[in-house]
Amino acid sequence: MSGPRAAVARRTLADSRTRTISFALLFAALSAANAVGYRKTYPTVADRLRFVHAFGDNKSVRLFYGVPHDLLTVGGYVAWRAGGTLSIFAAVWAMLAAVRAMRTEEDAGRQELVLSGIIGRGGAFVASLAAIAVGAAVLWFATFVGLVAARLPAGGSAYLALAVVAVVPVFVGVGALASQLAPNRRIALELGSGAVAAAFLLRVVADTSSLTALRWATPLGWIEELRAFAGPRPQVLLLPLAASAILLGVALAIALRRDVGRGLLQARDDAKPRFGLLGSPTAQALRTERGSLLAWLLGTGAFAFVLGVIANSVSSAGLSKHVQQELAKLGAQAIATPSGYLGFTFLFFVLAISLFCCSQIAAARREESDQQLETLLALPVGRRSWLGGRLLLAAGAAAALALTAGLLAWAGAASQGAPVSAPAMLEAGANCLPTALLFLGIGALAFATVPRASVGIAYGLTSLAFVWELFAGLVGAPEWSLALSPFHHIGLIPAEPFRPTAAIVMLAIAAGTSAAALWAFGRRDLTGA
Repeated sequence: MSGPRAAVARRTLADSRTRTISFALLFAALSAANAVGYRKTYPTVADRLRFVHAFGDNKSVRLFYGVPHDLLTVGGYVAWRAGGTLSIFAAVWAMLAAVRAMRTEEDAGRQELVLSGIIGRGGAFVASLAAIAVGAAVLWFATFVGLVAARLPAGGSAYLALAVVAVVPVFVGVGALASQLAPNRRIALELGSGAVAAAFLLRVVADTSSLTALRWATPLGWIEELRAFAGPRPQVLLLPLAASAILLGVALAIALRRDVGRGLLQARDDAKPRFGLLGSPTAQALRTERGSLLAWLLGTGAFAFVLGVIANSVSSAGLSKHVQQELAKLGAQAIATPSGYLGFTFLFFVLAISLFCCSQIAAARREESDQQLETLLALPVGRRSWLGGRLLLAAGAAAALALTAGLLAWAGAASQGAPVSAPAMLEAGANCLPTALLFLGIGALAFATVPRASVGIAYGLTSLAFVWELFAGLVGAPEWSLALSPFHHIGLIPAEPFRPTAAIVMLAIAAGTSAAALWAFGRRDLTGA
């Protein structure tokens, strides 16, 4: 490309540089950490055979990492553990990159200026894809470097890195199509996120049940079938290539014909006026975010119910003490019973609800950057009351998500006769809140002090803390460094007792950072995009 297309591609690439660099560092670190940790934890063939005995058919671990194909080699282990995790991150990155390039610019009004020049819609579409392709190449290179740095063969490392990023063109297509269908960026993100969640849920069902054929119905299942370091099947790459070509072709055809600023799913312009939830800024925020909140509730509840249903069948009941110790090395403590399994899986609900709190910081920042907040504050509305209302709304919604997860996980488990009580699962849900509110407070303080970087700080700290909790033990990190992650201090209810001291400390930090955020926000100027 040259001329206007190259300029648009460079601008798109520059806009996404922070997100791409952050993901690249994560990909490199996880790839290297898994290889180094496996060599250190399982140095002999006997150790690895015991490990295979523990994990070969353990469905509770398949839930998160997929089906292992060769756990006797470092490469096979990394392809299973890092590949299964990083492919999900790659899907999220691709969807976000596509919506950012193809819908955010349009909603901000900048795309009209670009199209009024000497570049057409097709050229702008291709330029955006080129920038995303460069970002995907960066992720591939980071993964490759991490694997090679951990002393894995260069050829196998290149193939595994390719397998990880093979989902990128598919979910770029998903994001591009969602950007054409949705009337605005928010709905495009919700459609894209729903597609990622559906792909993951299909992979979970395929890997933990007899419905193994469903693996071919999801791009995340195709990645497993590529089998890096375990009998590679490069022909499977034809599936993501074909799917991405179809999705991007449909998206381009729609983009060439639709009006700028609109989508095929048109928003209604002639609805009768509705004055509900307009009595206060907080109520108005709830009105604006209610669709997103409902999607979070439905997604969290559905996933919790599925986990409850399979808890009885995938828990590792009857495993020997030694095998349970092997499981503990992977971070799965005390999962020999349905309650233990649910306790371990609720660590991921802590992450999900924490990320929801980060999304509320992003929503507040978007309201400011889109200059909606200036209009609102021109009314008799104080800055601190506005931010305080948003934080209360986020905390209340997080509590609803947590209790919904606990209740529906119990309902799923009860439907299969698992010996798990409703009060215990509601306690497990409530146990998600101290950590989530901690990250909400930290994100609010970042929003009040460094608004432009606040969303990245909120998401980055939450993701880093969780990844550190999952993987630091494998590389032999000292205990004091593990303690830096809030996730390390969570009692995995109902298998483990509640940890009141840690919860009180996290809630105190949440309250302190929130109070500091309210004070700082009342003193700074509003900032644009």
